[in-house]
Amino acid sequence: MKSWKSTAEINLDVVYFNYRQGYDFSQHQEVYVWDLDKTYLDTSIDSLKGLLRTIFEKSLTKKNVPGASELLKSIARTRKKHFTESDFPLFFVSASPPQMESKISEKFALDEIAPLGMFYKDNLKNLAPSRLLFLKKQIGYKLQALMQLRCHLNSDVRMICFGDDSESDAIIYNLFSDVCARRYTPLHLEELLQDLGITRAQIDEILKLQSLVPIQDPVEKIYINLATDTDPDYYSKFGRRTLATYDTFQVALDLVQDQRLSLEELGTVMFNLESKYNYSSTQLVKGFEDLIRRRVIGLSSFEMIKNYLIEKKKVSLSWSPKFEPLKEKIVQNGHVYQLDGLFEPWVKTNVNYKNDFF
Repeated sequence: MKSWKSTAEINLDVVYFNYRQGYDFSQHQEVYVWDLDKTYLDTSIDSLKGLLRTIFEKSLTKKNVPGASELLKSIARTRKKHFTESDFPLFFVSASPPQMESKISEKFALDEIAPLGMFYKDNLKNLAPSRLLFLKKQIGYKLQALMQLRCHLNSDVRMICFGDDSESDAIIYNLFSDVCARRYTPLHLEELLQDLGITRAQIDEILKLQSLVPIQDPVEKIYINLATDTDPDYYSKFGRRTLATYDTFQVALDLVQDQRLSLEELGTVMFNLESKYNYSSTQLVKGFEDLIRRRVIGLSSFEMIKNYLIEKKKVSLSWSPKFEPLKEKIVQNGHVYQLDGLFEPWVKTNVNYKNDFF
C-alpha cells in the first residue's frame, strides 16, 4: 500500500494534499475554506477515544452535519450557473490525521464533493501520554495551514470560511485575518502567538509565511456552526463578519442574502433537510426568524425569501416575523455589510483572543 507521505507536502505537523497538481489557484477571486469535523462531518477528534473511533470508521458510515454536503453542492451549482465557473474553489482544513486521507477522499467521492486541496494534522504522534494535550491544540496548526494556503491564492482573494465552536475556529479565522492584514506589530504578534500556546517552530513558520503574503485582509465571511451550543452572542466580540449559525439552513439564508446562493438552491437545501434529516417547516421558519431577530437578514432579502417560503407553502400569506427586519444600509457587489440602525463594526480590531469574553 502506498504511504500517504508519497503524495503529501509536509511542513511541521501540517500535511497538505494537492488534488490538482499544476492548477492555478490564483485564478479564483473567491475561495471557500471548510473545517471538516463538526462542520462537514459529524465527528469528533478532540479526544483520544474520538480520534481512534474516527480513524477506524468506514467511509460509508461517516455521517455528515445535516445538509452540509448539499449546501456545498448548491453553492458550486450557483457559481457554475451565474459565474461560469467550471471548478469550485473549495479547500478543507482538518485536524484529522493524514492516515485518514483515503477514507475521507472516498467519503467526498460518495458525496460528489471535489475539493482542490486538503490539509491534515499529523496528530498520531500526539497519542503519546506526554503529548495528549496537543490533540486539542489547533490554533497553531490551522493558522499555519491557512497561511500556507494564502501563499497560493490571488493577491486580492476573498475567502468564505466555515468552522464550528469546538476547535477555536472563530479565533483561528479572525487571527488569520489579522496576521494577513498586519494588524499587529511583529513583536506583539509573536507575544500573542506564544500566549495562545503555539510552539516556537510554528511561530517561526507563521512569521515566515506572513512575509510572503500580500498586506491584505483576505477573509470575507466566517460561519461558525454551533455544534456545542455556544451562546451566539459570544461571537459579537469579533464583529458582524463572524456569524454563528444553528444549522446549514441559516448559512444558506445568509448566502442567499449575499447572492452567493440562488433561491432555487435554497429550496434544494430545504428539501434535503426535510427529507433526510426530518426538519419541519416550523423548524426552518424558526431559523429564519432567529436571523431576523439577530439583525442578520435585511428587509429586501427578507421579503424575497418570505415570498419564496410562501410559494413553497412553508408559511402562510399572512405570516409575519416577531421582529421587523431592518433596511440594508451598506451593500457592495450584492453583499450586505450593514443594516440601518446598527453600529457594530463589520470587523473588530484589537480582539482579546486570550479570554473567552470581552
